Amino acid sequence: MSDTVRKTIYLDHAATTPLDPTVFTTMLPHLRDTYGNPSSIHQVGRVAFDALEEARASLANSLAVDPSEIILTGSGTESDNLVFFGWAGAHREYGNHVIVSSIEHKAVLEAAKLLEKEGFEVTYLPVDEQGLVRMSDLSEALTDQTILISIMSANNEIGTIEPIQEITNLLETTYAGKQKPLFHTDACQAVGQFSTKPREIKVDALTINSSKIYGPKGVGLLYLKTGVKLAPMIVGGNQESGRRAGTENVALAIGFAKALELAVTNPVSEVCRLVALRDQFLSELREHVPTLILNGHPTKRLPNNLHLCIPDVEGESMLLMLDAAGICAATGSACNSTDLAPSHVLQAIGRNDNIIHGSLRFTLGKSTTQEELTYTAKTLGTVVEKLRAISASSIIASPPYVKHS
Repeated sequence: MSDTVRKTIYLDHAATTPLDPTVFTTMLPHLRDTYGNPSSIHQVGRVAFDALEEARASLANSLAVDPSEIILTGSGTESDNLVFFGWAGAHREYGNHVIVSSIEHKAVLEAAKLLEKEGFEVTYLPVDEQGLVRMSDLSEALTDQTILISIMSANNEIGTIEPIQEITNLLETTYAGKQKPLFHTDACQAVGQFSTKPREIKVDALTINSSKIYGPKGVGLLYLKTGVKLAPMIVGGNQESGRRAGTENVALAIGFAKALELAVTNPVSEVCRLVALRDQFLSELREHVPTLILNGHPTKRLPNNLHLCIPDVEGESMLLMLDAAGICAATGSACNSTDLAPSHVLQAIGRNDNIIHGSLRFTLGKSTTQEELTYTAKTLGTVVEKLRAISASSIIASPPYVKHS
């Protein structure tokens, strides 16, 4: 690696992103000075309340919605959970059927499984070999008991972008003149990559996580369309209009608001830059590792995402060797990094377990350069050669099988 390349090459932006300097500068005065409880009626509390509402108004403006439609939460996971337990649990009298895709984030899938234990029926929609939900499968799954549908905007592992607007069009046609199920999308990976404005894409609920868009960790939001009622999942206070109890963190909300503002005004040139880098990177990776398999849709994918399977090597071994070379990558979802079970996303698109164990995910960011990617492609080629040589040596060194009488 040349001296102009940083010692650490961070290619795991889907897991989390570094804090944007502008976001940090915006947060700093509030970390120090805005220490009041927004629920307090004295002047220090009112200052905190005003700052919090300023952040909410900014978040709403970035999404082109009303401030009252923004619920601040502690994470994207909490926002997803709130939809399932707050909406489905509170509207069981109207139906007990929920639909999710088979490649959703675990925050959705585990919530759906808990609802199943409470007597709900859950349909896990299959996807095609590129990770796309099929409209025919969704149409067949809909019933008069369906009260909630949750399909992510873009997959966090393989990067496939789902046809959200096609789904909303299907629902409008199917339920014309009737009560439509709540349609929620987890847009954590999509913000800043393409439009995620709720009214534009016609969703009823939408999840965003600050830490995926160069904002602070520990804060997220749930957009909830006006008129949609849900029961609080966290109780004990009237914060967030009675929908999420607990003293709000003003500084995190302010930082989140600035990060979202920057994300939605992300210039087209930056998206184009990432696409060009990603495609060139894939070309270079194929030169050094010709046997690699690309997962996800070849074009309908996040601009910064490459997810690969490399036969005959272990993903964890590749990660450790890449890390030793100063390269940070992932095998799949960071939320499952300690789970040795095969990726449910790769299983859903038809990869067998032997192939799945050789998976790698590279996700680019604002600071990623072509030089870093060229170095990474070359390094991965060397890593794969070494691991295959070790594997071959162990096989040769193994004693022959002897059948004992």
